[in-house]
Amino acid sequence: MQEKAKIQHVPIKVYRSADRLMIAAPMPGLEPEDINVRVDANGHLIIDGIIRGLLKDIKELLIDEWSVGSYHRELDLPNTVDAVHANITYGNGVLVVAFPISEQTIPASLMLQKTGAKHGEYVGHTGHLS
Repeated sequence: MQEKAKIQHVPIKVYRSADRLMIAAPMPGLEPEDINVRVDANGHLIIDGIIRGLLKDIKELLIDEWSVGSYHRELDLPNTVDAVHANITYGNGVLVVAFPISEQTIPASLMLQKTGAKHGEYVGHTGHLS
């Protein structure tokens, strides 16, 4: 019998350069199209990841010391950012979001496009990701 996935708090790293604010979050087990990144007008970041097919094709779970599952994280960003022009990548189970720092917050809700097996991206800016 499969259990319903619980929503997990995502640990993050937040760092910045002179013109970018970056967030990295481990979110293993997802498909890129199951990840949503939002920034509201108040500079509040919301990251959601919904897992499909929990323990798909697993006949007998013998040891369960860590879990993949649905993820959620909210954070007040330390800088105003332009979310429309963010670059986002998802690969090897890690989500990386690079926001251009701007004079005022420009909100957006961003979905990744699949670029390969378990890889995805959202390109809002042709510049660098880091």
